[in-house]
Amino acid sequence: MALRTYQQYIDSLKKMRANIYKFDQLIEDVTTHPATRRTVEGHSKSFRLYDDPKESDIFVTKSHLTGEPISRYLSIVQAPEDMYANSRMKRRMFQLTGTCTGGRCVGWTSINSMFVTTYDMDANLGTDYHQRLLAWLRDAQARDITIAGALTDPKGDRTKTPSAQDDPDMSLRIVERRSDGIVVRGAKVMICGVAASNEIFVLPGSGYKEPDKDYAVAFVIPRDIKGLTIVETRRPSDTREMEEGFDIPNEEGGITQAYLLFEDVFIPKERIFMAGEFSFALNVVLNFIAPYRSAIGGCVAGQGDVKIGAAVLTARANGLQSKVFNDKIIQMHVNNETTYGMGIAAAALGKKHPSGAWLCDPLLANVNKVHVATLPYDTNRLAQDIAGGIAETGCMPSYKDFVSPKYGKLLQKYLKAKSPAEARARAARLVEWATIGAGVPGCMHGGGSPDGAKLVIRANENLEEKVEFARKLAAIAEPIPEPEIKK
Repeated sequence: MALRTYQQYIDSLKKMRANIYKFDQLIEDVTTHPATRRTVEGHSKSFRLYDDPKESDIFVTKSHLTGEPISRYLSIVQAPEDMYANSRMKRRMFQLTGTCTGGRCVGWTSINSMFVTTYDMDANLGTDYHQRLLAWLRDAQARDITIAGALTDPKGDRTKTPSAQDDPDMSLRIVERRSDGIVVRGAKVMICGVAASNEIFVLPGSGYKEPDKDYAVAFVIPRDIKGLTIVETRRPSDTREMEEGFDIPNEEGGITQAYLLFEDVFIPKERIFMAGEFSFALNVVLNFIAPYRSAIGGCVAGQGDVKIGAAVLTARANGLQSKVFNDKIIQMHVNNETTYGMGIAAAALGKKHPSGAWLCDPLLANVNKVHVATLPYDTNRLAQDIAGGIAETGCMPSYKDFVSPKYGKLLQKYLKAKSPAEARARAARLVEWATIGAGVPGCMHGGGSPDGAKLVIRANENLEEKVEFARKLAAIAEPIPEPEIKK
């Protein structure tokens, strides 16, 4: 089996052990439970499009390992064109579902990060991690599985290293080493798309030194592995999202976040790709953030496309022409294409790694992350401005009130504008969903914080070279060094 059907994907989730909780209740079936079914449907969209002649080139590519057709979410980036395609795919998924499908894109980035890192580890340390990864990847491609990625640790006291914490479990760590594998304990937090995933790719959350070597660990596990408890945490507009009617736009999108609680989980050797090689932990993170922060420009551009469309729909339903908001709509498009184009540029100016993978330019990728943490929020503001007060949370009745036999007709009477009441309400609800509801991805901290991105920018800005350009153009003969810090 290579490319799965929608039903095969749904069936694979139904067969998994129930280990996900929300509101202190076990979710027996993630494909039907109101807290998770929409994220499952969103992730399922790619399976529905494999055979669509207009969409298949976006979602399907050829495996460089087997030559067989595979999901692009399970591919290795080997050229800038592969990154362009990934950005197009992420934008398209937002256009079709209205929200994030992190149970595929973060997993894809994790695979690509470890593809490069394991190659370097084997070359420098004589390990066999890369071959393990290739063996697992062939199998993952053959099964066409969905994979979430997990980096973020609870961390605890930010002034202390992991091993210096009062509780050593504040970052995921190895607690036992066996000949056939390792045992891990701790947690990964704020992990996207887990409910829609078959497996989870776990990476170290930071760079480490030797005292923290047990925290330098990377592996992949089935989502329902013994000893793992998952708690869904997504809460914005929960009660609205669980209602039927126009409070659930198109039924095919929904973002989820989760805490992964590891209680002495055994990881077999063949699924381990780092186990204490602390000097390469930071490499994992850097190899992750470059492609992720490049392609996230496509994510937020796709979301921006939805915001623009929803805002204009609401304005038209109110009886207003879009040209009334021309400057605002143009600015929304500028915001969209800035993040999208910056991501494409980061891919175009990347370089080839000895493993055969393509590495995005780290400076442009992290500049893009800073834009992603600002421009989409401006687009949110403009969308709400265009749509009017009805698009803000709390300004529109629920669907149950809308159809109430007691007063529903009156609500519909007073919600009517240029368009019928239900059309206006649906358009406004989509604006709300995309700008301040659960349709919003982690623009600020998804893929790392903007302050973290600024550190990478600082490390790659080549400031002294620019100072030299200026010194020579100004005809200054002597060097002007950076002043020493006064003690």
